Amino acid sequence: MSRFLLVEDDELVGTMVSMNLQSTTDEVVWVKNGPDAVRTAQMRPFDLVLLDISLPGLDGIGVLQALRSRGVGTPVLMLTARFDVSSKVKAFDLGADDYLTKPFDVAELVARVHALLRRSRAERVVPSDKLLRFGSTTVNLATRQAHTNEGDLELNEKEAAILAILARSAPLPVSRADILEEVWGMGATPTERTVDNFLLRLRKLFEPDPAEPRHILTVRGTGYRFQP
Repeated sequence: MSRFLLVEDDELVGTMVSMNLQSTTDEVVWVKNGPDAVRTAQMRPFDLVLLDISLPGLDGIGVLQALRSRGVGTPVLMLTARFDVSSKVKAFDLGADDYLTKPFDVAELVARVHALLRRSRAERVVPSDKLLRFGSTTVNLATRQAHTNEGDLELNEKEAAILAILARSAPLPVSRADILEEVWGMGATPTERTVDNFLLRLRKLFEPDPAEPRHILTVRGTGYRFQP
C-alpha cells in the first residue's frame, strides 16, 4: 500500500501520471501549485513525492527546499522539462532522490518509482542488524557473510543485493526488470537472463533442493518472490 503526492500543473501530464500510478498503488493526491504542495506534504504522510519544477506560486526547487528545511524526508522524484545541468544539480543538492526529464516514458517512470519505494522502505522491512533468516540459513546483508550449502562464505555484492530486494518486497513478487534496474542500474547491459542465472546460483547456495525451491520462488510471468 502506497500513497503518492503528485505536484504537477500540466493537466495532460498530471492525468497520465496519476492514472498510471493508481493502477499500481492505492492512492494519488494531486495538487497543482507550490504552496499547496508544501502544505499537503506536511499534513499527512506520503511514500513518495513526484514534483514538477515549473509550478505557479512556488517552483519545485522552492518546494523541495521548504520540505527539507521543515524536516520532511519523504523521497522526491523531480519531473521537469528543463534540460540544464544546473537545475538538476541544485535539486540533488537540496535533497532530491531522483530526476526525470519530460517527455518521459511511462514504463521508466513506474520503474523509477518502484526503485525509490524499495530503497526508502529498506530499513523498515529488513531488520536493523541486517540479519536475514530463513530455513536453517542466516545471511548478514551488511557483511555478506552467509551459511550456505557450500559452507560459510561471502556473497558477492549483487547476490546480497538481490536477496535484500526479495526480502524487502516479501510477500510481493519482484520483476526481473526491477531487479536489473536496482542492482545493475538504469540502462544496464545485462539481460533478464542474467537475473535468472543469479537466482539459480542463490538457490544452489540456500535451497535444500534447488529443483524444488521453498524460499526463492518463481512467479510465472512476473519474476521472483521470497518466502521466509
